[in-house]
Amino acid sequence: MNDRPARSPAAVAAVVTVVIFAATIGQLLVATVAGSTLPQFEGKGFGARLIAYPLLMLVVPALWALSRRRQPTVTAVPWAAFALVMAPFLVDVTGNTLDLYDTLPWWDDANHFVNWALLCGGLGLLLGRVPWSPPWALGLAVTGLGSVLALVWELGEWYTFIRHGTELGTAYQDTLGDEALGTLGAALAGALIGVRHRQANR
Repeated sequence: MNDRPARSPAAVAAVVTVVIFAATIGQLLVATVAGSTLPQFEGKGFGARLIAYPLLMLVVPALWALSRRRQPTVTAVPWAAFALVMAPFLVDVTGNTLDLYDTLPWWDDANHFVNWALLCGGLGLLLGRVPWSPPWALGLAVTGLGSVLALVWELGEWYTFIRHGTELGTAYQDTLGDEALGTLGAALAGALIGVRHRQANR
């Protein structure tokens, strides 16, 4: 008979967050080292991603830790939000590792939609920790933030590898589509977070 206590949802989310971070870093290391020998990594700026992705994944936890120092009464670590924010980086790197961007025509579009829904869902969970009035304002804020982040992301992609890479010819159309899909993913997350926030504060 197993008498070990069941892990709390927060503990499970903490483990998932650590696994997501470690799996992303591990694949980035492989991609950076093997970038010249494996075609799915060639010309995609994995040297820059090896530096940028870990930093971006840690921005939200670092900001939360800073706010916690200013407000010591905030004790519960939002691991689920951290996991959602970090998950898109793992999905992106794994898609490259498995060469899904080049073998599945729909992967890139689905990736932008789903990843932005995940990212903005995590950000929405953090933003929802404070009161919003009216409740729909939270959903609107999540959507707007996601749209801005989609624009910033596309600018970063262009600067790091598109402008000197093999995808320059189709970059304009792809960028517009990616920004639109990212905004739609953010809107989905905003709607779900808004409904959740409204129900939690009835």
